[in-house]
Amino acid sequence: MNIYKWRETPQDKKQFIMQRAELDITEHMKIALEVSEQVRKEKDAAVLAYTEKFDKVKLAKDSLKVKPSEIEAAYNRVDDKLRETIEYAAKNIRDFHEKQMPEEMWFTNVDKGLMVGEKVTPIVDVCLYVPGGKGSFPSVLLMLGIPAIIAKVSKIVVVTPPNQAGDVDDAILAAARIIGITEIYKVGGIQAVASVAFGTETIPKCHKIIGPGNSYATAAKRVLSSYIDGGLPAGPSECIILADEKADPEKVALDWMIEAEHGPDSAALLVTHSEALVQKVIPIVEKQLEKISPLRKKFVTANFSTYGGVILTGSLQESIDFTNEYAPEHMEVMTESPFDVLPEIKNAGEILLGEYTPVTLCNFLLGPNAILPTGAFAKTYSSVSVFDFLKRSSIGYASKEGFENVREKAALFATAEGFDTHALAAKERK
Repeated sequence: MNIYKWRETPQDKKQFIMQRAELDITEHMKIALEVSEQVRKEKDAAVLAYTEKFDKVKLAKDSLKVKPSEIEAAYNRVDDKLRETIEYAAKNIRDFHEKQMPEEMWFTNVDKGLMVGEKVTPIVDVCLYVPGGKGSFPSVLLMLGIPAIIAKVSKIVVVTPPNQAGDVDDAILAAARIIGITEIYKVGGIQAVASVAFGTETIPKCHKIIGPGNSYATAAKRVLSSYIDGGLPAGPSECIILADEKADPEKVALDWMIEAEHGPDSAALLVTHSEALVQKVIPIVEKQLEKISPLRKKFVTANFSTYGGVILTGSLQESIDFTNEYAPEHMEVMTESPFDVLPEIKNAGEILLGEYTPVTLCNFLLGPNAILPTGAFAKTYSSVSVFDFLKRSSIGYASKEGFENVREKAALFATAEGFDTHALAAKERK
């Protein structure tokens, strides 16, 4: 397990920790470029070939699109309690995102006869990327689909990798049925991003793709950024547990492991100035590891020896400073007074306060969106929201009187910037 005394950590190791897996994708981008070009040329044939190559699943062309009967059958197969839980989560997520919706149109007067405003409209279409590989993620479909629906996007497309049987997981299809999404395609990774960037015989071209993915999906979004809006950077998952000496070691251990079980390319960091806390937490983690599946145990162990581990600082303030520099996707504040720490956290995708708000709650059903910026992009990006599915058009209006009042000023500005016809349009207007 990695334990770093931050003040003594060599600069190259600090850079490795800060960079994490997501940004080190140079080789992935080379592959993404090659695969994308083949999808552009060969369309469905390339999508099917790469699905067989990368996902080890052989699909027929007519099975790429999920049929309505498949959605209905999956919904009926899902356990009643799970279905009720998905419905509960959908309600909370819907309530949260409905509060985000802005006014459809507003105006204000900036001067006599001069009126400005904005008109908000949904984007035309969007592709929601729901990852697979390490598990089934109906929560991701809820987090992406519900704000898109609330924003009134007219065409919503879902891409998600098929499982080994060539199907989409029942829980994902049940979630789609519950919120009313019907257009779903069995494709993931680079070929999924490329297929909606260019369009194929079966899969429609979209203007935007949004959702978390592995390093290959992230690389594809970057390579194809001239063809499709890739949304916020949502790559391999990451979390910081910010704790002080008052934190409960049992709860710290449990929550620290949450992010680690995503796999070795994720980053689970315990950031604390309390060496005594660390010495209590590590044996608890070792004990809890015996309660989870061999696969998840392997992921946790690998994570703690690659991008995850302990960051041991000199003080709570130093821990806060590290967190702001790292800009994590998820973070939990497990300190004596979490609400006192909250104002000092400047860069984080989400901030969870106290010992009873694990990432588990927000990932699935509390309501706030769990699709968050990764790779330090929390310094400039926000969580997925209705705003990812909306666009704003500025509106301006000048009456004759308003125009006359600013005619000379507008012409002067145009002349100062060297735009002759701009000036003429103001000076010579009757």
